[in-house]
Amino acid sequence: MEKTKGNSRRDSMARAEEEISVDWRGRPCKPNKHGGMSAAIFILGLEAFEMMAIAGVGNNLITYVLKEMHFPLPKSANIVTNFIGTVFLLSLLGGFLSDSYLGSFSTIFLFAFVELSGFILLAVQAHVAELRPPSCSEPGDECVEAKGYKALIFYGALYLVALGSGCLKPNIISLGADQFRAQSKKLSTYFNAAYFAFSTGQLVALTLLVWLQTNYGMDVGFGVSAAAMAAALVIFISGSCRYRNNLPRGTIFTPIAQVFVAAVTKRKQVCPSNTEMLHGSHRNPQNATSSTVTNLLHTEKLRFLDKACIKTQNHGSGNDVVEESPWRLCTVTQVEQVKILISVIPIFACTIIFNTILAQLQTFSVQQGTAMNTRLTSTFQIPPATLQSIPYLILIFVVPLYETLFVPVTRRITGKDSGISPLQRVGAGLFTATFSMVAAALVEAKRRKTAVQENSTLSIFWIAPQFVIFGVSEMFTAVGLIEFFYKQSVEGMQAFLTAMTYCSYSFGFYLSSILVSMVNKITSSSSSGGGGWLSDNDLNKDRLDLFYWMLAGLSMVNFFNYLFWSTWYSYNPSLSLSTSCATRDSADEDLENQTITSSKYVGADNTIT
Repeated sequence: MEKTKGNSRRDSMARAEEEISVDWRGRPCKPNKHGGMSAAIFILGLEAFEMMAIAGVGNNLITYVLKEMHFPLPKSANIVTNFIGTVFLLSLLGGFLSDSYLGSFSTIFLFAFVELSGFILLAVQAHVAELRPPSCSEPGDECVEAKGYKALIFYGALYLVALGSGCLKPNIISLGADQFRAQSKKLSTYFNAAYFAFSTGQLVALTLLVWLQTNYGMDVGFGVSAAAMAAALVIFISGSCRYRNNLPRGTIFTPIAQVFVAAVTKRKQVCPSNTEMLHGSHRNPQNATSSTVTNLLHTEKLRFLDKACIKTQNHGSGNDVVEESPWRLCTVTQVEQVKILISVIPIFACTIIFNTILAQLQTFSVQQGTAMNTRLTSTFQIPPATLQSIPYLILIFVVPLYETLFVPVTRRITGKDSGISPLQRVGAGLFTATFSMVAAALVEAKRRKTAVQENSTLSIFWIAPQFVIFGVSEMFTAVGLIEFFYKQSVEGMQAFLTAMTYCSYSFGFYLSSILVSMVNKITSSSSSGGGGWLSDNDLNKDRLDLFYWMLAGLSMVNFFNYLFWSTWYSYNPSLSLSTSCATRDSADEDLENQTITSSKYVGADNTIT
């Protein structure tokens, strides 16, 4: 009987998925033709080439801003961090447009062209001397900061790239994951493959593109970025006939707003002790095993929101009951959806400091490299920005090993499809990131001492460890966070919740800009000489090492804060049951003998017992 029930559930899951999944022409998808890795491979190609294009600009942008636009170092660092922060902040716009109106496919198609136009405009400005400030490469030349129409062209091109890339990022991830919606093991594999594609794009950008920029000019480098983006668009369009697309569900904010309005309106009501009395309550776990998770089970946390589900007896002229407005009465599913959004916010916030550390590796650490000995041989010098390729070079080999060795071993121990849970993976990455700043602080102190006291330069390879350590931590944190947010999303919100992971990058880079300004202001006022830790363009006069130590301390405090919130968090049972049911679909035949009972319990460690 249990096997019959399992088959019935799988049939209902397949029917539900077919109802919401269409091809590029809007026709129902066919399981043997649409979706799967054969469709996701095109999306992974888009991910790799788009990352190559954006990284080719972002990772060496500070050099272009300093040497070509002639902005001072603190302002240049803020331009870079604000640009990258804006890219990730705009991912919310991309997620909203996708889930509410356009769908992931149309959103990617539209904004890929926007991003491509930004790359082309950057390449044109870098190539045409009249669109840049006069050169000041000769001794005695006055460096004039870019202003007027030259600055306008620069910022316009830069933020066209930001708008396009920002709206693309969450939809690339969510569209790829939609190809494996009901296959948990393959979904986890896809997230690792997406990070592998990301690392490959970064590696090519930080080696080939940076080398081209250094030896042939920024115009050539930006031109190659434009070509890579064009290639990404061609690859994406080539797979159009194979994609499984979820239809947009209308604005995602109205149901959320209705919950808050209804909860405030009925704030004086008393929640019933029997949760089955709540409007739209579904106590039977079998009602929540659809892959679409149409109905979410009630949870005990954030009970004040449950008042939005309390029914009140409103009568008309006779005995007819008047239906309450959706702004006064919501379903349990609506309320639980809002609870999920509120519950993930602390997890999201704990990754902001992590991305503030990433901002330093793309700005001040690059400047660290310029003050060191970059010569590898008598005729070959290493571009400082290329050092950022070290972690990605390592991860090209580590990610496949993680998927083929670490995951199967830990899966046997923990019973989780991904080996360790997404929250455990994020925690491991946050802890490791602290030591990246410790290594950076120690090396900068040694570099400064060598330069000031011994009048010699340290080899650029000394700063490699901070990139390697952070690369390993990013493999845990970035992939774990995306997997966590996607698996916590319900139908119609995948792209938006995935976009929240990119917002963490945004806030991290914005926080970096704020910290640089605050540290300069505070240390300048407390210093008798009037100079702050980061106030000069000369790192030998600055105290970048102390700034790194401050970030290491903040990172460790942030890790313990994360431990508290990750312990407090628990998955909604409906989502866990859905994942469990989907896992059985892709498992071996012997697992079909396992039974599912309504007595399952979601524990504090996010496992089902």
